[in-house]
Amino acid sequence: MVMLDLPYPPSTNRYYRHVGFRTLISREGRTFRTNVCALLAGGGPRKPPAGGRIALCMDAFPPDNRRRDLDNLQKSVLDALQHAGVYEDDSQVDLLLTRRRQVVPAGRLSVEVLSLPLRRCPLCGSDMTNVGMN
Repeated sequence: MVMLDLPYPPSTNRYYRHVGFRTLISREGRTFRTNVCALLAGGGPRKPPAGGRIALCMDAFPPDNRRRDLDNLQKSVLDALQHAGVYEDDSQVDLLLTRRRQVVPAGRLSVEVLSLPLRRCPLCGSDMTNVGMN
């Protein structure tokens, strides 16, 4: 299990930019990715075994009360965590939970990376040892 506290990510709408026929990571997206890498630098081995299946659970604490789509946060976070070496590839993620929490100044994101199969539900803590994930 890996627990991470990250800055609030840019929305997918601002993470990418289009230049002609190419899609690039925007300056804001590159800054977020660089900040995540810097926060995680020197943290020791984090990658699960190659091909290991994982669950990723995020608590999003937005910086203000503006309307935001939670699914617009996920891609930038998955990309940054892969780039930082938390896991080999975001295709390893079999369970992705994102929950909105209360507003905090500047916003932040709490991320938990868990190996599958899960022993406990990341939301309620109930026992999942008898629940199959196929």
